[in-house]
Amino acid sequence: MYKFLLAFGVGLAFSLVLMPILIPYLHKLKFGQAIRQDGPQSHLAKKGTPTMGGIGFVVSSVLAMLVLNIKAFTNINFVIVLLAFLGYGLIGFIDDFIIVVKKDNEGLKPKYKLLLQSILAIVFYLLYRNFAESTVLIPFFNITIDLGWLYFGLVFIMFTAETNAVNFADGLDGLCAGLVVMALAPFILFAIIQQQSDIAMFLLALTGALLGYLKYNMHPAKVMMGDTGSLALGGVLAASAMVLKQELALVIIGGVFVAEMLSVVIQVGYFKLTKGKRFFKMAPIHHHFELSGYKETQVVMMFWFAGFVLSVIGILMGVLM
Repeated sequence: MYKFLLAFGVGLAFSLVLMPILIPYLHKLKFGQAIRQDGPQSHLAKKGTPTMGGIGFVVSSVLAMLVLNIKAFTNINFVIVLLAFLGYGLIGFIDDFIIVVKKDNEGLKPKYKLLLQSILAIVFYLLYRNFAESTVLIPFFNITIDLGWLYFGLVFIMFTAETNAVNFADGLDGLCAGLVVMALAPFILFAIIQQQSDIAMFLLALTGALLGYLKYNMHPAKVMMGDTGSLALGGVLAASAMVLKQELALVIIGGVFVAEMLSVVIQVGYFKLTKGKRFFKMAPIHHHFELSGYKETQVVMMFWFAGFVLSVIGILMGVLM
């Protein structure tokens, strides 16, 4: 058990050391966040806040594993989770870099971003299928179903949907990082139960690194993770669910992310069907609550509570199954 606590502590320590160095450097490079002009007016004050802060917890968690458990890099399950983390983080980095250079929110064109996300999803499926079964576990019922070739579709949706869903949740100070910390807890438990200690150590190191990042991301945020961080976090959640055979549980554990993504889908679909009307005051749904009169910190706390409840359900799933 001490190695798990050590992974958490080292990830936290690296993050607390790195973030105060990274934030001034991002300021110096003028890597400031561009703010959508049609968003809540209170967000205009965030313009210029350093983005790409996700680099901090990405580097911190990987360094922690290099220091504590170099042998993990020969474990194919861990390698898949790590490559998903870094691969989707790289896509986010490209997107962030385009945004900060152009000083607008266009970034990487959606079709190119989706293409890169899709390519990675296919690569991870092919890597995983070389040694794993195409079965999924039905939560609570302890029933296993072999999807056969349909498993590819599930993996593809998991990676592309989860990375975008987490990205949508990165809109308020502390919201995304806090939700991911809670979502990681069940997967850490699953990894420990399945004796996949390499994955458990990495997820704990990432949890520590995220808490170190949150010190600077809580309202009022001194740094934002950007797509570099949010896409990396979506990738690590999807990959962890896949290698730990908890694919369907991801929907429950990441329920807040699902709601964020669905709110965008509903908003866009309703807007097109009604020729200009809006279902929500603004999407993603956290902005709807803001425009309904809730303070940013209140919205974050409400969403964190929902994430906590879903995390507890995920943990109970791990215990009961």
